[in-house]
Amino acid sequence: MIERLHTNQRMSKIVKHRGVVYLCGQVGDGANVTEQTKDCLGRVDKLLHEAGSSRAHMLQAVIWLADMADFDEMNAVWDAWVPEGAAPARACGEAKLADAELRVEIIVTAAIVE
Repeated sequence: MIERLHTNQRMSKIVKHRGVVYLCGQVGDGANVTEQTKDCLGRVDKLLHEAGSSRAHMLQAVIWLADMADFDEMNAVWDAWVPEGAAPARACGEAKLADAELRVEIIVTAAIVE
């Protein structure tokens, strides 16, 4: 069974299927990549919790940066947020994001805790 939460015509914020939770891309508020990454990861935490998972159960993360020059700054926040021993498979690249003010977008897939 596929379960979709917070669904509209375009997308669902959460999709659950066969013990896996898929989150839509999350962005955050803030004036710089540090603030936006912290806010974004807070949103990821809330959605994972709602879906019955947590950051300790992440399987994969895809991170898009508006500018790869922000890589180290974003990683400082990311590294502090990921639980030790629970780093997911991860990719990070540069992309033009949906809004010119956005610096980072993160997409997470995680196992559901049963």
